[in-house]
Amino acid sequence: MKQLSLLVLSLTTFALAVSHAQAAEPLELQKVMKELGKNMQVITDGISREDWELVAKTAPMIAEHPQPPMSEKVRIMSFMGAKMSDFKAFDTKTHEAAHDLLHATHEKNGQKVIDAFQKVQSACLSCHQTFRAPFVAHFYGTSGK
Repeated sequence: MKQLSLLVLSLTTFALAVSHAQAAEPLELQKVMKELGKNMQVITDGISREDWELVAKTAPMIAEHPQPPMSEKVRIMSFMGAKMSDFKAFDTKTHEAAHDLLHATHEKNGQKVIDAFQKVQSACLSCHQTFRAPFVAHFYGTSGK
């Protein structure tokens, strides 16, 4: 009986340690977001210089950004619960807006490119305002601001 209690205590301690290590370790999604931020800056630079090739080359990197591994997706879906559909809807809007941005660059019409990029920015901002703080608090134990 004493050995069983010791085993249960050891397994519980191990599970808590693994859980804590996962919480402190940056998610792949954080890396994806940082890369998206860099791509957004590249597009801003491209627009300011009317470098439509650069914008056209970078827009698909936003539209078709990498996905986190399945194990991480499961953790995210578990945290999001019923709000996962809202999260996915923001992601879809971002993808669609980035595709629209790509199409606008083919016309080399600066105003259309700016309007399309504004939709990408708005989709990102809406998602961040809705989910960033609770997401960061849950996975990293900080406010995220």
